[in-house]
Amino acid sequence: MKFDGIIFDMDGTLWDSADNVAVSWNNAVGEDRFTEKDIKGVMGMTMVKIAEKFFPDKSERERGELLERCCRFENEYLRLHGGFIYPDTESTLSVLSEKYPLFIVSNCQAGYIEAFLEFYNLSRLFSDKLCWGDNSLEKSENIRLIIERNHLENALYVGDTQGDCDSAYKAGAGFAHAAYGFGTASRSDFVLNTLAELPKNLEAAEKEIK
Repeated sequence: MKFDGIIFDMDGTLWDSADNVAVSWNNAVGEDRFTEKDIKGVMGMTMVKIAEKFFPDKSERERGELLERCCRFENEYLRLHGGFIYPDTESTLSVLSEKYPLFIVSNCQAGYIEAFLEFYNLSRLFSDKLCWGDNSLEKSENIRLIIERNHLENALYVGDTQGDCDSAYKAGAGFAHAAYGFGTASRSDFVLNTLAELPKNLEAAEKEIK
């Protein structure tokens, strides 16, 4: 199959920000409450679900206020400190951008994708982006919106979890499993042990249809 657009997940696919997210959330609440393991345990959830898990004893209003504060601290911290970007990410994205339009769809808060792009100076490589914080829609719907508004016929979503897999296929996209990330997936068009493998996988897929 020849793909005409590549859509990326964020956490576990392009980078691992869990350690610095934990630092920023601890700064926000004023105590050492969150660990890297805690943050990795909720990666991929919508922010509302994360707030419910981390602040179960709070009212909906209080959870909303805590969530807003934590997300604000997080975005500001990541803009200054970044996270752990996976090896060869920038060079691989640069190679892919010469042939495909690139996009990001994540379940994160508004401003999170921008913090990543700003810290690593990668905005120039991406044509469009969407996240849960923009419209409160689930990931499959945002993948579909990216596909529709960019007139893609055969999009590929690259992610690391079963949720990413389910969302991609539900939206009508192909799926490449970033097996180096945080989770597993029951099926995929490609399995990637490193992001750098993606260009060759795409090239091989195109040769199969010739």
